[in-house]
Amino acid sequence: MATSRLFRLKAEVADLPSGPKASTLAYVRVRVDTGVFHLDDLYDYCVPEKFSQLAAVGIRIQVPFGNKEVEGIIVDRISHPERAGSIKFISKILSQHPVATAVSLKLFQEIARDYACNPWDVIRSAIPPRVASVDKRRSADQVPSESQSDRNSSVQAHDTKKVKSRFVQLAPFTDASEQVASIAQSCLGQGNVLIVAPDENDVDQIHDHLTRSGNSVLKLTASLSREERYTNFLDCFSETRKIVVGTRSAIFAPVFGLSTIIIYKESSIDHYEVRSPGWDSKNVAKKRSVMEKLDVVTVGYCPSIEMAHEIDEGKVVFESYPKPVSVKAFDPDLGTLLPGRIFPEIRKALKSGPVLFLAARKGYGNALLCGQCRNVAHCDCAGRLQVGGRFIPPMCVHCGKTFKEWRCSFCKGSSQYLAGRGIERASEEISRAFPGTPVIISSGEVIKNRVDKKPSLVLSTPGGQPRVEGGYAAVVVLDAMRLFSHTDIRAQERAREIIFETSAMVSSGGSVLIVIDTVHPIVPAVSRWNVVSLLKRDLGERREVNLPPYLSSAVLIVFEKESISIATGIRKAIKDSRLPSSVQLFGPTPIAKNQSKLVLFCDHGDAPEMQSFLHEFQKRRSIARKDLLTIRLEPYSL
Repeated sequence: MATSRLFRLKAEVADLPSGPKASTLAYVRVRVDTGVFHLDDLYDYCVPEKFSQLAAVGIRIQVPFGNKEVEGIIVDRISHPERAGSIKFISKILSQHPVATAVSLKLFQEIARDYACNPWDVIRSAIPPRVASVDKRRSADQVPSESQSDRNSSVQAHDTKKVKSRFVQLAPFTDASEQVASIAQSCLGQGNVLIVAPDENDVDQIHDHLTRSGNSVLKLTASLSREERYTNFLDCFSETRKIVVGTRSAIFAPVFGLSTIIIYKESSIDHYEVRSPGWDSKNVAKKRSVMEKLDVVTVGYCPSIEMAHEIDEGKVVFESYPKPVSVKAFDPDLGTLLPGRIFPEIRKALKSGPVLFLAARKGYGNALLCGQCRNVAHCDCAGRLQVGGRFIPPMCVHCGKTFKEWRCSFCKGSSQYLAGRGIERASEEISRAFPGTPVIISSGEVIKNRVDKKPSLVLSTPGGQPRVEGGYAAVVVLDAMRLFSHTDIRAQERAREIIFETSAMVSSGGSVLIVIDTVHPIVPAVSRWNVVSLLKRDLGERREVNLPPYLSSAVLIVFEKESISIATGIRKAIKDSRLPSSVQLFGPTPIAKNQSKLVLFCDHGDAPEMQSFLHEFQKRRSIARKDLLTIRLEPYSL
């Protein structure tokens, strides 16, 4: 006989009574964190009378959505909802401090449209997570009221001033962060200033220069604690005269009385958001400039190709301060790191101070070749072998297998030749060439910000160059052609920026020594500190082959099994005029395990239509509960 079981009673949870509805403006339009891609509309909610004084634009709230409670941000306060029927009440006011203005909320919507994403993906990047202890600690009068925020937005949105956009090329022999701080201080008379730098090291250096000059400075970076970052974000709303400096997410900071945005090292890949939707802080700055009538100053050693195109069209003013730089080029000797003729120049420089060596690669030996037949060493899995140190045996870069007694698969020889020298191998060779001189390495996880002004050999990879008071006695760019030899479309642009940035660290009486063919155009460009001829050549080549910036672009990363059907569907959409006729599709191209890439080009005038199509396509996949594609509009690299 079966054992009897207890009855299970059904329980029904009643809604918490919200009290009477607000007597005036009883409804709000809310941007809701739905967690579902295609549910990206604004939703109407009813305001209880008890929340009537707090429910303002930009306030974080909690609302019921479906069968759960989610976070939302009030976008507007209205008298009548747009839809009929039962409308749910706001559950909770999460914070009485606004985290957005009407203008910044509109900006989120515009960026979401331009990058074919859900607006909450942008909000997640733009607004730091709430910290309850900070909200409790701050009094209501520390943050502008609703009317103050609206007044700020209204003034900025309707200001009739003529917007200025310029590119300032950084000069040699002077600290770059000091130049940026000087530009920011000169703009401070017109209103508050926002500086966006590519990494936290740059932010720290600019912050130090500004604070030493007595400026009120707020920092917004991911390295700050959650509490400090949220506090600084809320302080952006204060009416005090200030400069805000941060990494790429700071581009969305709703700074009160903002007049100028400065983008530092605008060609850096770090200005592109890594996560979806991959927005670019330079494009966000341009959008804010139009919406809020802000001046935009982009600063760097070499303009990006997009910036060069805008300069060429007269949309951006190019400001440069050319100074002659002592540059000497040395043809590379086969198989050697340093050409023979470069040694006297380095010894001469070491008498007066440190010498900086720029190595293109980190590590020890990034490519192993047979010393006899020069055959590239491969593992059984087809992966290349690399050498991690002087006494470390070769190891496969893919499967990690080590070869303690390696022999060439072709000639059976055992002698090894390192073709891709890393910085560690370079330091061994350079220290042997200049015995008795201290060696300092700045690379990988060990980055040095500054070195003493005394004779030493300083080796660095790109981005890790330490500063020295007064500049280096000499700067040596090792194997410079390796910087230009990458296969992506940004290789030339990136190499120019690295070489110019490193050359700028030389002292006014020092020399830049570049290991490269003497006829390479980078040599006269650095010596005259004039990049215009290189940019014109690049623009001419892009125009000939019809590549960005003369076209708009999009990259889709799709599952390999779906790549053919998606490509066929896009081509059919072009044929049926659901996509503009200027749209060109390339691919699918396998790029990784189970993934392929599709690249789309179109005329700039047709870009909004292509963006809308891709956004709708992503929504339909979400509705069908299919995995979302990775979509990058105007990506850093194709």
